[in-house]
Amino acid sequence: MDYRALLKNVEKTLTAIERSEDVLSTILNLGEAVVRNFRRELGIAGGRLYVLDENEYVLRAGFGRSRKVPQGLAVQRTYGPIHRAEEEGVVLLEPGDPSIDRELEGRLGVTRFAAVSFGEGRFLLSFDVHPRVVADDLFVSLGIIRTVLDSKVRTEKLEELLNDARRIQQSILPKAPPSVGDYDVCGLSVPAEVVGGDFYDFIPISDSTFGAAVADASGHGLLAALLVRDVYVGLRMAIGGDLKISRTVERLNRILNKSRLTTKFVSLFYGEFESGGEIIYVNAGHPGPLHYHARSRSFTELESTGMVLGPSPASTYGRRAFRMAPGDLLLLYTDGIPEARDSSGREFGTARLKRILVANRRRHAREIADRIVAAARDFTGGRAQEDDQTVVVIKRARPAHPAGPGTGGRHETVTFPPLQHPPA
Repeated sequence: MDYRALLKNVEKTLTAIERSEDVLSTILNLGEAVVRNFRRELGIAGGRLYVLDENEYVLRAGFGRSRKVPQGLAVQRTYGPIHRAEEEGVVLLEPGDPSIDRELEGRLGVTRFAAVSFGEGRFLLSFDVHPRVVADDLFVSLGIIRTVLDSKVRTEKLEELLNDARRIQQSILPKAPPSVGDYDVCGLSVPAEVVGGDFYDFIPISDSTFGAAVADASGHGLLAALLVRDVYVGLRMAIGGDLKISRTVERLNRILNKSRLTTKFVSLFYGEFESGGEIIYVNAGHPGPLHYHARSRSFTELESTGMVLGPSPASTYGRRAFRMAPGDLLLLYTDGIPEARDSSGREFGTARLKRILVANRRRHAREIADRIVAAARDFTGGRAQEDDQTVVVIKRARPAHPAGPGTGGRHETVTFPPLQHPPA
């Protein structure tokens, strides 16, 4: 037998089996593929799938030409062939093997069979094997089948965990924007994977004040999502405890520093917005939010007041204050937006962000957020995201007679260089 060609074909065939609605369906599809495509080479005519339930394996389904038997038939875990399969991973049982229960195997219509244990012992596949197949040939083939089965089960389990994590992450995002004063607020977050390391939150403080936070854990995926979950819980608990915002962020930093995920760090912007337009904030190493002043048509960047959260438990964080006049806009964002790249490697950049804000300054916050995310997607040509992308737009309604510009941070006049658009 050409082992190399056979194993390559077996692995290719089984790996190509797509994920079904549930793990049992996926395993059965794999078993059917073995019978359908390798019956002659492997001498496998059919088989049965068992699932561990406490101390017994329960028959869930058969495939191929295996004898039809009632589902629910249970075999004790201590049964000799099963015990050996759990211990060795793959076992081949000959008709004269003394560990076989002849009455049981007779009910199943089995004379010679192989058993494969996988999924950390949760699943057992029993294959009906032709009597003339060489044992060594079968062991080698079943070994690769077991490896692919284990991989499929782990992948399915991981996807289930990721989907659970996604549901949890979606549940902590605010269901509705705050309704305070004349603020119009919207947040959007688009993860690069099933779950992401970006996070935003709106925290009700009083009838005249709300908090807004944007955070970005280094990297993306499950570990980053776990970190932003800690940020969410820590921030909510601290704000509920009526701590000052500097102490809140310092306490959160110490919590993250003690986390087992010490190789990660989190940037965070948190501000408290009063109905009259007064804002105090802390910026822990986060990209500076862009404050557009309607009257002067200029931008202010709200700079960092401390380092990112996590690396040092002794970090301190100053607070700053500024004012949003009616008609002003504030954009909070994560670096997945300005660092989005086109096919030639050019970055989206903050200049484009400012152009979008100016061009859409009279629109609602939701429309502005949508246009920013769409512009970043169009700029990259629809390629897969390299990083999570989050924007929060906060604006105040424009009055009949606009007030003076806000203060705080670094000012710059709105003068845009010509933008080079990516090639079509």
